[in-house]
Amino acid sequence: MVERKNIWNGAAVAGWWLGGISSAYMAGTALLKMLEWGDVATFWLTTALWLLKFIACIRLVRFFMLRFSRANPEADNRDTFRFGVLLSLLSALIFSAFYLAWCRFIQPDMFQEMVDTLAESLKSVASASQLKQMQEMVPDMPVYGFFSNLIYCWAFGTVLSAVFARNIPSRNPFQETR
Repeated sequence: MVERKNIWNGAAVAGWWLGGISSAYMAGTALLKMLEWGDVATFWLTTALWLLKFIACIRLVRFFMLRFSRANPEADNRDTFRFGVLLSLLSALIFSAFYLAWCRFIQPDMFQEMVDTLAESLKSVASASQLKQMQEMVPDMPVYGFFSNLIYCWAFGTVLSAVFARNIPSRNPFQETR
């Protein structure tokens, strides 16, 4: 049985890396949109960056799970899965906290601009009370985003951990090395 502190320590380091990559992606895409290179160029560049981040995060989860398994020879597939789930939770917490801070302090008017644009386009079909309700939701949107990101990232990481943990460490009885 692997000690809990080994799982937590390894997951904390890995969580910082994954949360940091996702946070850097978010900040990078926000800065790209501020450069105003044009909608098409910005779209393709942010799409390419998203794909790069997506692949990097998947590969890093696998890398950290393999590294954990090698560093803890007594770890079985269940321990590796627990490590992956904890890694996912901590990275999701880091990214969600960054998202909340970004929405509250760096771009506090982000949701207000979106709601204003939406209200303008719905003015002919929405009632005044519906438009007012949309405006009243604006202050709470960063918190909704925090919890949505936390749940989504943790769930995605948990599924990914379940997929990878089936073969980390290898269950091949004929394999001599890890």
